Amino acid sequence: MSMSLKGKIAVITGSSRSIGAAIAKHMGAQGAKVVVNYVNDSKAAEEVASSIKSSGGSAAIVKADASTIAGGKHLVDEAVKAFGGIDILVLNAGIMGAKVLADVDEQFYDSHFATNVKGPLFLAQAAAPLLPTPGGRIIFFSTSLTGATVVATNSLIYTASKGAVEQLSRILAKDLGAKGITVNTVSPGPVDTPLFREGKPQQVIDHIAKLAPSGRLGEVDDIAPVVSFLASPAAQWVNGQNIRVNGGFV
Repeated sequence: MSMSLKGKIAVITGSSRSIGAAIAKHMGAQGAKVVVNYVNDSKAAEEVASSIKSSGGSAAIVKADASTIAGGKHLVDEAVKAFGGIDILVLNAGIMGAKVLADVDEQFYDSHFATNVKGPLFLAQAAAPLLPTPGGRIIFFSTSLTGATVVATNSLIYTASKGAVEQLSRILAKDLGAKGITVNTVSPGPVDTPLFREGKPQQVIDHIAKLAPSGRLGEVDDIAPVVSFLASPAAQWVNGQNIRVNGGFV
């Protein structure tokens, strides 16, 4: 079964930087027509789209806040306008704040569940009727922290929101799987991105890196090929799975 994405239309939330940008470029190199989504950094989105086009791929840029229902609908509508449909939905966009229980407030909680849970859920709802049956692909993003024994106490809300994502994916795999649409989750371990490094002293980063057997952090290019595989025809029998891409961290 082919791993090519030639002719497939892929919408990737939060794809102007870091893991999302790597996924967009990798899928573009595999032949997909890629919708590059951003909220604030149009220059970064343009650079990702330019990279895809320079390698012979097709890309469109859509500004949309995927944490809102209206933003998700706008993203879907613009993807259809650009390429005529959607085959693959990658729900990569997310936030990762750090607060212990005593410091958690309603705004902090709501922002995490809006961006990490509500946005992906309603975007999946909007895109599902447009996905091919069979052959459609939905890929959620969680974190390997949901299965880790050692977890920092300030990851409480972030990890809780990602636990909810895993349950969305598990149930939707049954629901949409009946139509031939696969739904899976990718759960990276620590990945060397600006979001991961934010607020962490270098000694903390070095300690986390040593928790993996290889003694290093993950790279965005460790994650992107796994996502492309799950989006490909070769993964037609992979459904309802949580793929922990973490180098043995968990």
